[in-house]
Amino acid sequence: MIEFLFKLGPWAIVIFIFASFLLPQAVRVLREYERGVIFRLGRLQAAKGPGLIFLIPFVDRIVKMDLRVITIDVPKQEVMTRDNVPATVDAVVYFRVVDPLAAVTKVENFLKASSLIAQTTLRSVLGQSQLDELLAQRDKINQQLQEIIDRHTEPWGVKVTSVEIRDVVLPDSMKRAMAKQAEAERERRAKIVNAEGEFQAAEKMVQAATMIAEQPIALQLRFLQTMQEISSEHNTTTFIPIPIDLFTPFLKK
Repeated sequence: MIEFLFKLGPWAIVIFIFASFLLPQAVRVLREYERGVIFRLGRLQAAKGPGLIFLIPFVDRIVKMDLRVITIDVPKQEVMTRDNVPATVDAVVYFRVVDPLAAVTKVENFLKASSLIAQTTLRSVLGQSQLDELLAQRDKINQQLQEIIDRHTEPWGVKVTSVEIRDVVLPDSMKRAMAKQAEAERERRAKIVNAEGEFQAAEKMVQAATMIAEQPIALQLRFLQTMQEISSEHNTTTFIPIPIDLFTPFLKK
């Protein structure tokens, strides 16, 4: 190849070197998930791609933007809930660029800006929530975080698709207090269940006593049933049935 160029003359060598230097500057290939924001002499032109992109060397400048979903880890934040409980919380934010032009021209670094707005929003929202809401209604808080962060990042051409609170760390003293509270709650429920059982048993006994008072023969039948239950067991117990009518005169006196 070099010998062929020497045969063509020195101008061919100059043209070849100049073309090999300018070709990478004039032609770019963008992947399916990439877009190229073109600036021509500092002025915004358009967002092009994917595929083959032609540029004017030394005049055009291209800024590549990735349209895939991006994940940001929100560092652990020390928050104080509305009921004055300290907690350490971290989260993860999923978002993607939907407007490459705005992501380049409206904000200097959309990744850093989105991360900072996620941190401040996390502290603000959790500071307005109680501990029980943070532990039991996490889906609701995640939705609230997603709406607030998305509203702030929308002018930058960024769409927040999801926000998930990953971990909530409580002080050891608070964990012990919550364990005691849960144990006391279980004991309270056990006592309530036991009391309800005693109440229902007392109601049934009152109904049985009322029925026996109206029909005295029922007491005799119950007495005979008890005798049968005792006799069915193999034991040495001896019992002598005594009619209750014998005690009636004494009870009247």
